Amino acid sequence: QVQLVEFGGGLVQAGGSLRLSCAASGPTFSSYAMGWFRQTPGKEREFVAAISRAGGTTLYADSVKGRFTISRDSAKNTVYLTMNSLKPEDTATYYCAANSYQLGPLRNNHEYGYWGQGTQVTVSS
Repeated sequence: QVQLVEFGGGLVQAGGSLRLSCAASGPTFSSYAMGWFRQTPGKEREFVAAISRAGGTTLYADSVKGRFTISRDSAKNTVYLTMNSLKPEDTATYYCAANSYQLGPLRNNHEYGYWGQGTQVTVSS
């Protein structure tokens, strides 16, 4: 069973950048398809980006395409979300997630069985 811990969130001005990290522990990291989601109070969890097990295929929500980049480093058991040109509407709690039985990338949050605790990102205007 994999355990996920996110970090790297914080407060940033609009137009700025942040890089979120998600460190995975447990069985082989490369056997998991990984994803990033975000959620604001009163709203459903929203897909942001996903990456396949091998890291060769990525998928993005239209709202972040061209601004966010998902990547993974198997040597460090870590998946990253690099966020550029941040907007106030990107403000949310960001969660990483893992899927142990599909190649990915996966857009649907119901396909992920493991979740981190979340990290807050706040973008000021």
